[in-house]
Amino acid sequence: MKEEIQSRKTFAIISHPDAGKTTLTEKLLLFGGAIHLAGNVKARKTQRYATSDWMELERQRGISITSSAMQFNYKGYVINILDTPGHQDFSEDTYRTLTAADSAVMLIDVAKGVEAQTIKLFEVCKKRGIPIFTFINKLDREGKNPIDLMDEVEKVLGIEAYAMNWPIGMGSDFKGIYDRKTGFVDRYAGGNHYENSKAPQSGLLEDAEVQGGIGEELLHHLREDIELLDMAGNEFDLERVKKGEVTPVFFGSALNNFGVPNFLDSFLKLAPAPEPRNSNQGELDPVSPQFSGFVFKIQANMNAMHRDRIAFIRICTGKYERGMNVIHTRSHRKLRLAQPTQLFAQERTIIDEAYAGDIIGVHDNGILRIGDVLAEKDGLEFEAMPFFSPENFARISIKNALKRKQFIKGIQELQEEGAIHVFRDLNIGVEAPVIGVVGQLQFEVLEYRLRDEYGVNVEINHLPYEIVRWISKDEQKIQILKESSMSLVVLDQDENYAVLLLDKWKANWMSERYAIEFLTQPLLSQD
Repeated sequence: MKEEIQSRKTFAIISHPDAGKTTLTEKLLLFGGAIHLAGNVKARKTQRYATSDWMELERQRGISITSSAMQFNYKGYVINILDTPGHQDFSEDTYRTLTAADSAVMLIDVAKGVEAQTIKLFEVCKKRGIPIFTFINKLDREGKNPIDLMDEVEKVLGIEAYAMNWPIGMGSDFKGIYDRKTGFVDRYAGGNHYENSKAPQSGLLEDAEVQGGIGEELLHHLREDIELLDMAGNEFDLERVKKGEVTPVFFGSALNNFGVPNFLDSFLKLAPAPEPRNSNQGELDPVSPQFSGFVFKIQANMNAMHRDRIAFIRICTGKYERGMNVIHTRSHRKLRLAQPTQLFAQERTIIDEAYAGDIIGVHDNGILRIGDVLAEKDGLEFEAMPFFSPENFARISIKNALKRKQFIKGIQELQEEGAIHVFRDLNIGVEAPVIGVVGQLQFEVLEYRLRDEYGVNVEINHLPYEIVRWISKDEQKIQILKESSMSLVVLDQDENYAVLLLDKWKANWMSERYAIEFLTQPLLSQD
């Protein structure tokens, strides 16, 4: 079992939108032999869609809206890739997915450098202390000076950067990458984006043929840069990489699959296998024999034909065996994990066994919630899932009253996925719930999915509120909030009282004026 667990590499890819994250995911899968033809994310007219994007809206928009988990075997390793949405409107899904990863690959666009969403996601990784590997992408286009980019990573993110390889030229002058450890040059050749590019004249930097292909001017620049990195750059320290204090940096072009093989081979040697997890019973070693895992994502209707619900479980300790019984620790009930699957976008494989580090999908009939723990013994708890308070609110109503049943089911299932927060207006009820989301784009996805998956057309009426706060059940204070034009009193999914407020300033004013204690999240009941 120890051998199996040590061979697992489970990582998430993080970046700002449009840095090429889904493209890199595709090329890692292609290079690992998991798919034979990678889908160019931009080429919609050719009908080549990203394998990791399963939702039709993702295919239309060319963005990842949901996290997806994919597994493949390569050179003796079992690789679990968690592809996350880059768009900030879906940051909840991304943050939760990061709790299931042992390391992260941070993708940076050579022309844009470190962008806003990358900073946010980096901070989450930093808090969890997970190792971060950096891939600077799109070297086949003009961009920032590589030395300046390394400096930007260090100053903006506060992490030391160590260049594992170095680009030779850029854009139309891009000639390849130089491996600092071996002195080997991989020459770049443009060409077919869907195939592994075979570079001409690759070899050691000393080779006359390699030098001739690079040209005198670029050769001079390369030698200057390498000398500067050797003299003034950071030292490589694997222990500090594992603590998240140093990030190894790689250069390449994911679209052209150039630099991806070099990156993957180095990453697999350096990235950690599953590590001990903090729990209410102390640190749990992944090789301990008893099975445990937690739900970090729930997805309804991945297969529209079967109207199914899949709960994604990160195995933390031990081994899963098909048909095993586990305890659902929130309800203290026994559950049988009959047909777990490994997911590959919409493709599934029923599995007989899985180990700590693996991600499995189990069919769920509404029992499981995000953050739930499944274990062989009752009473186990892992660190709490990050909670995100919604900042955009709207009242949703159905256009056709005959579709009421489908509407209520759709809203309930999307709420259980963690995609939306559902509040019930005390005066109206379930027919026109108030929906809270982190980002406005989530309303578009909600409207699309209700129509596409549940056959329900809805009207979205945006509300002026910007924050939600929870309150204790104090009739007098609830009455004050009900009568105010600055607030709307609602109930959340667990029947906790919450109040929508226009902004933080007005929330502070009301709190002081009426001595009301506002809570930033509900007091979770342990039912």
